[in-house]
Amino acid sequence: MLKTAVIGVGYLGRFHAQKYAELVESELIGVVDVDTKQGQKVADEIEVPYFDDFHKVLDLVDAVSIVVPTVHHFKTAKAFMEKGVHVLMEKPFAAKIEEAEELEQLSRVNNLCLQIGHLERFNPVFTEFNELIDRPKFIENIRIAPFPKRGTDV
Repeated sequence: MLKTAVIGVGYLGRFHAQKYAELVESELIGVVDVDTKQGQKVADEIEVPYFDDFHKVLDLVDAVSIVVPTVHHFKTAKAFMEKGVHVLMEKPFAAKIEEAEELEQLSRVNNLCLQIGHLERFNPVFTEFNELIDRPKFIENIRIAPFPKRGTDV
């Protein structure tokens, strides 16, 4: 059983925590967030401990989801990977290409899984499109919802 934690439990991180809490293969040891109110709220919802600093769980986990603002992805992921912890990270991967390359190298050197979240691949609409369309020649995507502020840090 993997000991897991979620680093950053805002809008998307909350979903990660809920999924880890439900997985039979996962023992969610807690959630981490610098926002005490949000972190404690999610921890209470899924009945796990709350931590205010990711350093407090570095030695407690086998795998983490990192769902913090992109500008913090590199330092957070690097700290866990240097401890031998597998990482699932939300997009965008990194704020700079050099950071992405260093994390990719760390994953290879330490034989760690470094996965970037691509949740939409499992969206039922996307799955249906894949089954109906063999070789599309043109795809147009129109965003009808406002652009979320949480995606504007890089």
